[in-house]
Amino acid sequence: MSTESFPTHTPAPTSTPEATAGQEPAGRRTGVWLIGARGSVATTAVAGCAATVSGLHPPTGLVTETRPFAGAGLAPLSSLVFGGHDTADCPLPKRAEALAEGGVLPHGLPAAVRAELEAADRAIRPGGPQPGDPRSADELVAAFAADLLAFREEHGLARVVVINVASTEPAPDGGALPASSLYAAAALRAGCPYANFTPSTGIHHPALAEQARASGLPYAGRDGKTGQTLLRSVLGPMFRDRALAVRAWSGSNLLGGGDGAALADPAAAAAKNAGKERVLADTLPALPEGEVHIDDVPALGDWKTAWDHIAFDGFLGTRMVLQTIWQGCDSALAAPLVLDLARLLARAHEAGVGGPLGELAFYFKDPDPAQAPDGTTTLVPAGLAEQYQLLLGFARRLGVAA
Repeated sequence: MSTESFPTHTPAPTSTPEATAGQEPAGRRTGVWLIGARGSVATTAVAGCAATVSGLHPPTGLVTETRPFAGAGLAPLSSLVFGGHDTADCPLPKRAEALAEGGVLPHGLPAAVRAELEAADRAIRPGGPQPGDPRSADELVAAFAADLLAFREEHGLARVVVINVASTEPAPDGGALPASSLYAAAALRAGCPYANFTPSTGIHHPALAEQARASGLPYAGRDGKTGQTLLRSVLGPMFRDRALAVRAWSGSNLLGGGDGAALADPAAAAAKNAGKERVLADTLPALPEGEVHIDDVPALGDWKTAWDHIAFDGFLGTRMVLQTIWQGCDSALAAPLVLDLARLLARAHEAGVGGPLGELAFYFKDPDPAQAPDGTTTLVPAGLAEQYQLLLGFARRLGVAA
């Protein structure tokens, strides 16, 4: 088992995207197509990538910029080209200014990377389905796929990775494809690797299962693991491995912004909470009592507070309690992971690695199973340390294929 350290950052590149775009090896420019491209996470990812490439900020939080990934053959951050779908019409520069006012982005950053934000905004296409849209599901999928192909052609990209960072939608009711699955179907039709950073159905709709398998494309996970569940995936194995009996594990989330508004819908909140509870079910010998509650607090904006109360028994039945408070900025936590996933999926596609990538479980509440070369699948461990070892092994595999 690897004992490699996990540094917080490495020195940032000093060249700008404009200066390096023409210097990339042929076929190495990579498209990152974001579903929900004008949202907080997408805006932070675009601005953060530009800031890192230009040397304005170190790549803190970018796992793929740490030493163990240096030999994996990943596309440079400077080679990433952004576009996406969204139903909102607020331009990215203006959205970035609002995030800076809220303390999500550093003061002055929107002005410093305005050119990159404007370039990405020009590549954003109308999403859907919008109210009153007469197009059928297949027509919408065809239109979305055409946008992806046009983006790849216009920018001379080797490949385009599609990542869903839109607001959480309720679980589908009936056989109709929800919006997240329409976008996933478009990614499959256009031959694009895909990741779902939300709890929405996406590529996991039963109607897409056979198409996803047959495509040979790499795809990964559901619902990014950024805060409360990240902590649970560390603490759960701690209790298990120390043979401490967890009797109850309750949690509460306070959050605002678009995610808070979306999760005010009980159906959407249920989809979100399923992933939070799954990590405990997959880690502990028995699922403890307790639930997770989500409250929309608009005044918090992109900031969230997550509180957990854990009751457990120690030696001789001694009853004890652990309480944790996680206060963080969702967009700043999620954005570097989105960039990581784009680079890893692009490299997997380049190396001919397809199917569900359980090796990327490190990033997800609800990861896909790992797939062996013979096509068999196995469940991945729920503990973060074990998932990190899987990720390191995947990086080595990608490096060998370089």
